[in-house]
Amino acid sequence: MRKKISLLGATGSIGTQTIDIIESNPEKFELVSFSAGMNIDRVRLIVSAFHPQTVSVIRQEDAERLAAEFPKTRFVHGTDGLTEVAAHTGADILVNAVIGSVGLKPTLEAIRTGITIAIANKETLVAAGDIVMEEARKKKVPLLPVDSEHSALFQALNGENPKRLSKLILTASGGSFRDMSRHELEGVTVEQALAHPNWSMGNKLTIDSATMMNKGLEVIEAHHLFGVPYEQIDVLLHRESIIHSMVEFEDTSVMAQLGSPDMRVPIQYALTYPDRIPMQNAKRLRLEEIGRLHFEKIDLNRFKALALAYAAGKEGGTMPTAMNAANEVAVALFMQGKIPFLQIDDIVERVMASHKTVVTPDLEAIIEADSLTRKIVYAMID
Repeated sequence: MRKKISLLGATGSIGTQTIDIIESNPEKFELVSFSAGMNIDRVRLIVSAFHPQTVSVIRQEDAERLAAEFPKTRFVHGTDGLTEVAAHTGADILVNAVIGSVGLKPTLEAIRTGITIAIANKETLVAAGDIVMEEARKKKVPLLPVDSEHSALFQALNGENPKRLSKLILTASGGSFRDMSRHELEGVTVEQALAHPNWSMGNKLTIDSATMMNKGLEVIEAHHLFGVPYEQIDVLLHRESIIHSMVEFEDTSVMAQLGSPDMRVPIQYALTYPDRIPMQNAKRLRLEEIGRLHFEKIDLNRFKALALAYAAGKEGGTMPTAMNAANEVAVALFMQGKIPFLQIDDIVERVMASHKTVVTPDLEAIIEADSLTRKIVYAMID
């Protein structure tokens, strides 16, 4: 039987690659619902190709126009529409590929419905990891990681005794500016920041990679997904992005997952788990062609965002929520040309310094902290 897939963020980078996997394996997967933003031309193409039951877009007028064009598909809109797609009745797995904390409520609703989650939306676990993981445990819903790093850890831990784990080691490419000092980063442009040396990702992820905040978010995500203390999560600079992450065990053995930098591999593994199927049009890893792999210790003074993420994660409560919200707004302001690159870190640091942490927040406190932080950042800039 074909797996029925719901997809949040179908027109983004992860969403587009998920669509590619579904299209390449029509006997394995069926797209039953999806959400998109305002790329309506792309929405039309996906609907025409897959004939999904439900589609959500941001604007009501777009939903109404599309409903007239495709009468056999139900079109919804806004945050309610996003949640309806996430909890689509009959779906076997939800791929959450939206960017930002907007993915939190739909993820929780899908968990309550009992749908398996393939999670690519790291901000959901950063903002409310304790709440999400507790809900998943109660409902016995698997959260399958899609990020290449967390997929690597998941695969390296497969069949192992987690009590014998000594350390998780996340690898980082270093992003667009890995060979530049902080002084040299003054005045860098959006175009320069978006020129990632290894991966093809969405704009927000690429900027986060350049600041190293993306790796910080991944550290917090790994803490929640695998239940490992922050003191046992390391980050290692690895320029080639061939080793996607590693697990060290008590006997000093290290298990690593390797592969060419291709996000379709971890996406497909999440969709087929616990099985594997051939990857269409993929480049196989030839280590003899690469020759050498390089590793360096991370300088937390140079990559300040990573240090801030560790600090936020260790404090817990609403601090990671505030940190994430501040970063989301600051990255958006940088991409709009309203602040310089280095001010992204400065804004996050200022927000964290002034934030009054709620130690054991409920969902309402998480949402309030997120909303208030965004207002504070805009007020700073004004």
